[in-house]
Amino acid sequence: MKLKCFFLLCIFFYSITTVSADPNFYDDIDNELLIEKIIHAMSAENKIGQVLMLGFMGDEPSEEIMKWVRDRQIGGIKIFGWNANDLSILATTINTMQIAAANTTFSIPLLIATDQEGGWVRHVRGDMSITPGNMALGAADNLYDAWKTGYFIGLELKTLGINMNFAPVVDIYLNPKADVIGPRAFSDDPVKTAMLGLSFFKGMDSTGVISTAKHFPGHGDTDKDSHGTLPQLNVTMEQLNMIDLIPYKILISEKIPAIMVGHLAFPEITNALEPASLSYFFNTELLQREMSFEGLIISDDLFMYGARSDGLPLPQVCEKGLRAGLSLLLVSRNPNEHEKIWNYLISLMKIDENFVHIVNEAVRKVLRTKISYLKTSGSVPLYPDNEQLKKNIPAQGSGDFFLQQSLRSVSLLKAKGIPLDNELKYLLAGSFSSFFYEGRERLAKSDFHRFSYSPDSDEIQESADFILNNAHKYDYIIFNLHNVKSLYILKKLESIKDKLIVFSVLTPVYMAEVPWVQTAIAVYGTGEDSFKAGFSVLSGDYSPDSIVPVYIEGFSY
Repeated sequence: MKLKCFFLLCIFFYSITTVSADPNFYDDIDNELLIEKIIHAMSAENKIGQVLMLGFMGDEPSEEIMKWVRDRQIGGIKIFGWNANDLSILATTINTMQIAAANTTFSIPLLIATDQEGGWVRHVRGDMSITPGNMALGAADNLYDAWKTGYFIGLELKTLGINMNFAPVVDIYLNPKADVIGPRAFSDDPVKTAMLGLSFFKGMDSTGVISTAKHFPGHGDTDKDSHGTLPQLNVTMEQLNMIDLIPYKILISEKIPAIMVGHLAFPEITNALEPASLSYFFNTELLQREMSFEGLIISDDLFMYGARSDGLPLPQVCEKGLRAGLSLLLVSRNPNEHEKIWNYLISLMKIDENFVHIVNEAVRKVLRTKISYLKTSGSVPLYPDNEQLKKNIPAQGSGDFFLQQSLRSVSLLKAKGIPLDNELKYLLAGSFSSFFYEGRERLAKSDFHRFSYSPDSDEIQESADFILNNAHKYDYIIFNLHNVKSLYILKKLESIKDKLIVFSVLTPVYMAEVPWVQTAIAVYGTGEDSFKAGFSVLSGDYSPDSIVPVYIEGFSY
């Protein structure tokens, strides 16, 4: 009898502990049921944690950021360039953070995100592939190239344990002065942008990395940078529908998992100077209801001035974003602000039932995304293996592919004097070491003149004077045009136009201001492959057939 009572007591206590045990991210039950069980079991602190993606300073995680992972169970970590000076340390850091996340109440893994767009924007460097960039994909206009680019970028991020990428950029390059976008865009054509963006997404998606289309609803028609101001785009809803929203409509129909909303004001549409990232109209009414997007809606970094231009403190900015329909708040820095955000949002959870409902819905989307991408056989590993870094970074086969893709994307703008004669004497003028190296490999009788990437007014004049004063020593000057500052130097050289050959990199839109140039090519990246491809064309190895993917006044192709 005593033994029977003992067993009954054991069964009773086992059933109590089983019922009361917290649900675990890895429980083998229906996904939606699991999500609801976790949300039901979460405290206010657990929920607020899941809607925050934070940055940290340095190569290794500080005790401060580890506290956020361990004790506050944040939803994600953003990897910036300053965190990625050493890939081995970065992989170890990600490993440490994911182990800490696994030991929290519900074992919910972290979203580990970065900006690895390819080309110009590449926050994780080291031995990671240097691609020719999105505009190069637009020039070649080859969907397989876009797919393969997303695939290789995804493979390399996967090796590091980075499971989310803020790419593809699907902004339409409508404004030639949109320097902050420039070669990050595929094209000035919305349909071409949509198809290349879709291919890029599908390639990266095949590796298990979460793609994030940006910057909704469109950053390509402003010459302002939302890091330092709030750009205002005076376009109508009809114009947005006809141009900027086309890529998003296609990507949404193909189940893009996440979209990043930019700090951009559209006063003609909202009758207000508020950023789209904090706008209920853009996040909820347009993106979710009208466009039927059900995935994760992420803010661009809320520390950027464009999100704070109306003077609201950062905690209230975060509240406004959640109420507008954001499901994940990206806040890069700093620890003091993180603490203020935390305390403020927790206080709201205690007094505002509607806010609790809003946060619950945001957490639901975060968990749904994590379960879909981090709980499958092809998921990005939570605990990256340092032994795999040298083996898989750069990804096997990527080197040859990106060289070939660079060759396919060179654009011939004006062909007078091509191919170059190796017996003549050349002056190479520019800023990039690879430009000089590849040029001197091709042209035995060449010297070089280096100027800064962003020269001040004195250096602009000094460089122009140097080139003009020494032009008589050379048969040709090959000038590397890469931004508006280098354009200022070039514009002072019109008197020697017969000797000038322009080698444009990144965006070629500056060529519109120098119609007197008689020989010019365009490439779209600044890696060795892009310069190698450009000099191959100048040397007459082949004749490219790519088309410049953005309109340049005064040029026809």
